[in-house]
Amino acid sequence: MPTTLWKGYITFGLISIPIRLYAAARNERTHFHEIHRECGARIRHQLYCPYDKRVVTRGEVALGFQTDKDTYVLVEPSELKKIEPKSSKVMEILQFVKLSEVDPIFFETSYFVVPDEGGQRAYGLLLKTLETMGYAAIAQVTLHQRERTAIIRPYLLGLTLHTIYYPNEIRAVREYNQTNLKELKKQEITLGEQFAKTLVKPFHPQEFRGEYQARVKQLIQSKSKGHGAPKQEQPKRLAPVIDLMSALKKSLANAPAAAKSPKPRKLRRTA
Repeated sequence: MPTTLWKGYITFGLISIPIRLYAAARNERTHFHEIHRECGARIRHQLYCPYDKRVVTRGEVALGFQTDKDTYVLVEPSELKKIEPKSSKVMEILQFVKLSEVDPIFFETSYFVVPDEGGQRAYGLLLKTLETMGYAAIAQVTLHQRERTAIIRPYLLGLTLHTIYYPNEIRAVREYNQTNLKELKKQEITLGEQFAKTLVKPFHPQEFRGEYQARVKQLIQSKSKGHGAPKQEQPKRLAPVIDLMSALKKSLANAPAAAKSPKPRKLRRTA
């Protein structure tokens, strides 16, 4: 059974909707354990105090914020509980926005919003309102001791919530956004668009998978049977493209025939 990650209310004017949040997606990966190479036993990590030079228990561990070298302010979980903001239990809708106005770079984590007991009708009203208007709602929610701005939107006859990054959390890279588009030739742009059209298809997420994870599983299966690592074709080393026009023409020539735009056929007249 999925774990409830947050329980509380969405407020919409004078309407309150009891809801629960569940993780909408998670990474699938092969997990490895740390093993002692000599005996094959699993390694266990311990909590060690270098001052007392001994292993300590979880009950002896406190939270501390560093204020100076080797100086910490200790904070108890109960003290953090007392200063939790309103959004730890109530998500108030602050405004509505067009989802297209929110760049995907701001999206952080996705959750399914599920109505709790007694909240089905109000939940349905909010869902219908957002679907009809074509908008999403912005609210604030405290998750894992962090207050986040969140976007609530319709998805497959339900509501999903996406926490988003604050602007100061978006990294700045000095070398980014330095491309000079004026250097491109008109014919290069035209050929680039033509090649892109050969790769246009409807989005079907089930068609994609992580090949590396499949290779890891293949390696484990092979070694469990006493065999070595299976051979894999290594990618060719690529060099920077010097003649862009020539590379585009070759790309178009090698594009799948089915993806190329067919020439219009002349229709025969019939009596």
